[in-house]
Amino acid sequence: MMRAVTSPYYRYRHARVLHSLRVGLAMLVSILATTGIDIPHGIWSSVTLLVVIGGLQHHGNIRKKAAERAAGTLLGASIGLLLILQQNLVGSLPLTYVLMAVVASICAWFAIGSSGYVGLLTAITMCIVAGHGDNLIDVGLWRTLNVLIGIVIALAFSFALPLHATYSWRYGLAANLRECASIYARLLDGETISEEEQVKRFLQINRQLVQLRSLMPSVAKEIDVPQAKLEEIQRLHRSVLSSLELLATGPLLHADAMARAAYAARCGVEVHAVRALLLAIARALRFGRATHFSIPVASPLAQTHGDAALALPPDLQGPYWLGQRLAEQVDRLRALLLETEPNWNIERRARHALKG
Repeated sequence: MMRAVTSPYYRYRHARVLHSLRVGLAMLVSILATTGIDIPHGIWSSVTLLVVIGGLQHHGNIRKKAAERAAGTLLGASIGLLLILQQNLVGSLPLTYVLMAVVASICAWFAIGSSGYVGLLTAITMCIVAGHGDNLIDVGLWRTLNVLIGIVIALAFSFALPLHATYSWRYGLAANLRECASIYARLLDGETISEEEQVKRFLQINRQLVQLRSLMPSVAKEIDVPQAKLEEIQRLHRSVLSSLELLATGPLLHADAMARAAYAARCGVEVHAVRALLLAIARALRFGRATHFSIPVASPLAQTHGDAALALPPDLQGPYWLGQRLAEQVDRLRALLLETEPNWNIERRARHALKG
């Protein structure tokens, strides 16, 4: 059971389940830690915990988020204590309200920029510690302690039960490439594909492509690959999709059986090689090289000659050259993924680390 829970596929398919489990366990520890030794105002430990760990965080950006959380929490607690001291010394609630509004405005200014998480946590922690500025100093100190307890527990569980963006990136890319292979094969085999179905399938691939883009900063940190290389993989994936979409909506879609047969006779070997290569890449991304599926070291694509296009009907010469372009893009994607495989195959890296 434990082996299934820690498998890459389980972590990809059940990221929400694992995240929910992580939050639930952290919440239980927070409650037991504060009530077990009867710490006053312990509820704020749990509130802080939920604020810090509530959002899904991948392993690649935990350190960055941890620094932001610590900075925002400590800054907010310090401001809250200063507001309480100011209220005790001056005794003017209107002034305290104005100061809190000013601090909230400054935090809102930074919350929109790159330091958004720091600004948000600063404002929240200030309110937890100071209330509306009328808390007693001992209450503020106890709440500060609870806030620190909450953030320590949250960070401990974030590191203990990490969620890797690399798995989501790999499985998402593999699913897209399998779908591309399926569309290409159906198109060349002469199967009827309605325009509505095609639009639906391409929209789904495009949505997945956008999701993959959002994972790349975390993936780059997790597998120690420059983000520029991941950007190149993303660009090639987009190019493959664009070429395939042009093929699927061009003359080949509306060609008769004779024209398709002529196209298949000239390009059939390469078409099947492109489909096989897309599926091989998808299997390698999903399962890693631990299985007998792997990305070919050398290109399996057939070498064709430009004069082959001359034997095709004029309206199919465009799709021929587009197919050549698609084959070139798929091969470049193969080479780049093969080059970075020692990094993104984190299962094999983990096995080598255990053996070492």
